[in-house]
Amino acid sequence: MKCNIHGKKVKVTDDLKQYVEKKLSKLDKYFEDADAYTAEVVIRSVSPNQKVEVTIPIKRMILRAEESHKDPFAAIDLTIDKLERQMRKSKTRMNKKANKDKIAGIITDFKIEKDENDKTKVVKRKDIELKPMSEEEAILQMNLIDHNFFIFRNDKSGDIEVIYKRDDDNYGLIKEK
Repeated sequence: MKCNIHGKKVKVTDDLKQYVEKKLSKLDKYFEDADAYTAEVVIRSVSPNQKVEVTIPIKRMILRAEESHKDPFAAIDLTIDKLERQMRKSKTRMNKKANKDKIAGIITDFKIEKDENDKTKVVKRKDIELKPMSEEEAILQMNLIDHNFFIFRNDKSGDIEVIYKRDDDNYGLIKEK
């Protein structure tokens, strides 16, 4: 797997780059052609910790994880372990025939707009394209991008719905009456 490694308020040393590449190679076994994918790695200083974010775009889907730790090497380990857990946890869902056919059609490329003249409390904006999908597909996508909620269009009703992860590790669904 190819890597683009960037530092924000942190100097990314050669040792750190080599460590990231070595750890990301653990994920190669989950891809048929790992060299076709590029992992975007951002290491930033968030006092007093180092935060590591890894994003891997996969055929219109996104694998994403982030972790913080005082030691950047430990933060990298935690992040890669989290990505590996996501892949293992989602394996059965991704292998279902219904999902194999529909996964390629899911769009989760969010565009973030930053309006410096905006004085409101909105600090981040995202434009999303909603594709019809089932609740199970929405849960799969939410887990792959490591978010605690996901907005989607229900493939049966056509309604826009929000699926979210509850504190008891179950899921909730919000839809308009």
